[in-house]
Amino acid sequence: METLKCIETRRSVRKFSDKPIDKDLIETLAQAAQLAPTWKNSQTARFTALSDRKILNELCAALPAYNAAIVGSAPLLIAVSSVTGRSGFERDGTPTTILGEAYTYFDCGAATQTLCLAANDLGIGTVILGIFDHEVLRAVFKIPETENLVALVACGYKNDEPQMPPRRPLNDVLRFI
Repeated sequence: METLKCIETRRSVRKFSDKPIDKDLIETLAQAAQLAPTWKNSQTARFTALSDRKILNELCAALPAYNAAIVGSAPLLIAVSSVTGRSGFERDGTPTTILGEAYTYFDCGAATQTLCLAANDLGIGTVILGIFDHEVLRAVFKIPETENLVALVACGYKNDEPQMPPRRPLNDVLRFI
């Protein structure tokens, strides 16, 4: 698929078929995400894949109802976490930008978007989830203390074709000087 076409056709998919996603495809998604640019090539994003239906159903209790419904139909949930104290910092730990630790979220966002675009290219739907009980999900996904849990990505083969929601006019988001 052409890059712009992939970007234009990516949607937040919230309904999935039961068809499992092969481990090789999950690895392909993570490898694509690793190619996203990062602060000083810090590569701080980490991905933890969970496809055990019993565990997925149990962790729905740690999600708001609307996110639980999504995860309840997804055959795969990927936790996106980030190694702390690297992105936005010098090697000695000194902050390099006024954003400090927040820069890691920029890097994780780029990696997560890359993962979602790769999934779209492979016919897999995704939706990024940001509202969940962090402590419960940290435990379920076994996220180490040296990482922050940033987001969840529900993945699966599409069971619907969501329409693109309206976008702001270009002159609302682009300025020329």
